[in-house]
Amino acid sequence: MQRDLPPTVGVVLPAPRPLLSKSGWTGFLVALVLVCAVAPVLNLVVPEGSVFHMSDYAVALVGKIMCYAICALAMDLIWGYTGILSLGHGLFFALGGYAMGMYLMRQIGREGHYKSDLPDFMVFLDWKALPWHWTFSDSFLATALFIVAVPGVVAFVFGYFAFRSRIKGVYFSIITQAMTYAAMLLFFRNETGFGGNNGFTDFKRIVGFTIATPSTRMALFVITGLTLLGFFLMARWLVGSKFGRVLQAIRDAESRVMFSGYNPIGYKLAIWTLSAVMCGVAGALYVPQVGIINPSEMSPANSIEIAIWAAVGGRATLVGPILGAFIVNGAKSWLTVTAPEFWLYFLGALFIAVTLFLPNGVVGLARQVWRKK
Repeated sequence: MQRDLPPTVGVVLPAPRPLLSKSGWTGFLVALVLVCAVAPVLNLVVPEGSVFHMSDYAVALVGKIMCYAICALAMDLIWGYTGILSLGHGLFFALGGYAMGMYLMRQIGREGHYKSDLPDFMVFLDWKALPWHWTFSDSFLATALFIVAVPGVVAFVFGYFAFRSRIKGVYFSIITQAMTYAAMLLFFRNETGFGGNNGFTDFKRIVGFTIATPSTRMALFVITGLTLLGFFLMARWLVGSKFGRVLQAIRDAESRVMFSGYNPIGYKLAIWTLSAVMCGVAGALYVPQVGIINPSEMSPANSIEIAIWAAVGGRATLVGPILGAFIVNGAKSWLTVTAPEFWLYFLGALFIAVTLFLPNGVVGLARQVWRKK
């Protein structure tokens, strides 16, 4: 007599979440309008004497902080969602900045101090020709490729050997810091052809437009804002996908992920490389707005600050690191003017306070307050 078998029960996967909630889309559209419409009108249309005028200094400051926010978002992807704390992301930021800086130096042409086709620092150091790695620096398309490729390749090679060697935790953080410090010492040397201690500055034009004009600066501001918003949407989609769920599983229990049949190396290497590329793009947008790039951008302290922005805002939230970048750098801009001798003490105290009392950052605190209402 044949026995009735119980019906098979399939695995029910959770329904895919929307990219953003209604309130999230509202906030995104508000940010889009502020970047693309409100800021240009306040800067270019509203007269300087008006209380609503947005000064050129404010445009440059907010544009710079938006570049930092991209780095903080990149840090959140690897630290907040994958559990990999990097203390060397300043290197990738600087590599993208140097790729853009080389292009901008070539655009100076004969308008430099020495009236030469070579950049001024090469003439001063008695260089007779451009070094080989400057070959395609006069092409914007090649520069755009290098902005993505150079940080990506460096990150891929470094990550490949580090992840295959099962280096993780504090040991991984230390070697990333050693990597950016070694690169900084290399770029300080004059014979490398990167301007030595002074780096690149005195830029004139970008894709044929004069950098110093308000319209060009505002265009760079808008492009930076759109890039930040685009990366945010990409990151939101990524962490909500199957790939993002595997990353979070690696963060929480990497050994169980391996026992489940997944190879964590490929996932970690992919998100590590993507994060480096994001920092390289941020560095490329930073240089024409700030007007200088030098080896100090590779200092370990700068990479530590990126981690602080993510921690202050709230890891594994995406919005939090962006807010953290604005909070910390806004406070830095104010304190370095009013009380410059206390800035580093404030930064250290802020990081300690967040670690002890706000482990989930500002966004985590806001969520706790909202739930209690």
